[in-house]
Amino acid sequence: MVTPIAITAVASVSPLGNSFSEVKQAYTQPQTAIQKVTIEGKSHWAAPLALSAREEVEAVIQSQSTYRKLDPSVHYALAAARKAVHNAGGLSGVALGVNFGSSRGATQLFEKYHKAFLTTGLAPTLTSPTTTLGNISSWVAHDLQIEGPALSHSITCSTSLHAVLNGMAWMRAGMAEAFLVGGSEAPLTAFTMAQMNAMKIPSQLPPDSPYPCLSLDLDKTVNTMVLGEGAVAVVLEKGIRDNALAYITGMGYATEILEHNSSISAEADCFQKSMRMALGSLPPEAVDVVITHTPGTLKGDASECKAIQKVFGKNLPALTTNKWKIGHTFGASGLFSLEMALILLETQSFIPVPFLPQPKLSKPIQNVLINAVGFGGNAVSILVSKNP
Repeated sequence: MVTPIAITAVASVSPLGNSFSEVKQAYTQPQTAIQKVTIEGKSHWAAPLALSAREEVEAVIQSQSTYRKLDPSVHYALAAARKAVHNAGGLSGVALGVNFGSSRGATQLFEKYHKAFLTTGLAPTLTSPTTTLGNISSWVAHDLQIEGPALSHSITCSTSLHAVLNGMAWMRAGMAEAFLVGGSEAPLTAFTMAQMNAMKIPSQLPPDSPYPCLSLDLDKTVNTMVLGEGAVAVVLEKGIRDNALAYITGMGYATEILEHNSSISAEADCFQKSMRMALGSLPPEAVDVVITHTPGTLKGDASECKAIQKVFGKNLPALTTNKWKIGHTFGASGLFSLEMALILLETQSFIPVPFLPQPKLSKPIQNVLINAVGFGGNAVSILVSKNP
């Protein structure tokens, strides 16, 4: 890759907390953040925001009166974006762009307004502007007074890693010096849960299960996907940076021919292509860890692991994931994995999965490959490295 892309800041609000140090500490603990929650009278496994993250979001809501009428997906994005820009040093005078994405967008508000419509036949005045997907980046740009491009998009569960691709493309085209990329998801609503139940993929494990989501457990016999919520914001800047947390040294993307609306092939052809593209000329044995997408479903987990085996063969890297701990955050999940990758690179400590044996790493962690894929096989792989 010609121009190095530095990651100079990351921030999140999540089931693990509201600061990088708090999240880092949470990853050292064996407990999951998944719990039983009640949504409109029905019990579900889910991973809601941690108390500290909720307090951070509430502070955002109270900071401007107009924010109270926005969807939680926007509130989460604002909280994460504010902290990321602060952590990057403010970026004053920098030509900064914004690309925040979401798989589901304003789910809570949309359901609220639709219920009102079914009752009255009318839509409240703010229905359209507050439920359109584009209003996430628009409000982030407003809040931070960013004058550069403000883009929003949805490519289902690979959305936030596509935001990284977009930011890199804009910077390499010379149209921005830095990009604030992110993903935000607030899917813990009755209708979203009903959609997942219709697909028969949520976890139905009993209430005393220590790990309701069996992501990367290839011995499971049932689907165990669990939804989580939160937002992640990452600052990307061109070139070598003294404050770089890591560098993006490879990127790959691919799609598959659709067999049905949620299909992915048995050996995840899309992942094989995206991972090989991200590796480029780097030998497979140089990758130390792969952070998998593995949503906790039978087919999804198995197909991705087969793709990894195809690409790496005998040079299989250590595998890990965070979905057993924070659930599947849809469009934000790829950047939650990137946050995890930065923790691996900083601490040089592997974060294990309860269902796999602890790998023996023979050398320092230098290169981490991150996977994400959405409905229909929209795969993205990002290679994050300690050095450019």
